[in-house]
Amino acid sequence: MKAREKLGYVVTRQTGSHIRLATTEKGEHHLTVPAHDPIKVGSLNAILKDVANHFELDREMLLEQLFP
Repeated sequence: MKAREKLGYVVTRQTGSHIRLATTEKGEHHLTVPAHDPIKVGSLNAILKDVANHFELDREMLLEQLFP
């Protein structure tokens, strides 16, 4: 969630333990993430893969951009 601002994601709503994010950078993209701490590894991997696909980056490039 903290890294979301680097990619232009904003919270659009929260329902229960899930948060809906949206960005308009490189086209509109919506993303639902769990508000759990910690997020399960599989869930985090799926989120990163979805974001990387939207921004047309590979996963490693996305991680370098988020966590320099």
